[in-house]
Amino acid sequence: MERKGFALERMEPWGRETAAAAMREIGCTEAGVAIMRDKAVFCVIRVHDLPTKAANVVKQTFLSKGADAAVSRHAVDLSEERTDVLLFATLAQYRAAAAVLLRQPWGLEVLARDILALLEM
Repeated sequence: MERKGFALERMEPWGRETAAAAMREIGCTEAGVAIMRDKAVFCVIRVHDLPTKAANVVKQTFLSKGADAAVSRHAVDLSEERTDVLLFATLAQYRAAAAVLLRQPWGLEVLARDILALLEM
């Protein structure tokens, strides 16, 4: 296949400052960097021992922000009281989801604050 003059580079490790530096390097404005930096960083968080009804709210909240959350099959049918949850999101999606979780019951306000603290947001 004939090359069309472009090349790919995998950017790792990747964090907020690395993302900002890469954007500046290609000529993004500081306003653009501020808007896009948190959209460029993906992070997985494991939440241990969450009540299943809260886990279902978390999953729906993350899905509504374009992110996702993996829960136990027992969370769906509430056959177990607690489950671990894997959260998959960009920093921007975590911030948006946390804003919603701050207003939810079952300890989700604490979870939201813990997520923001963990990600230093």
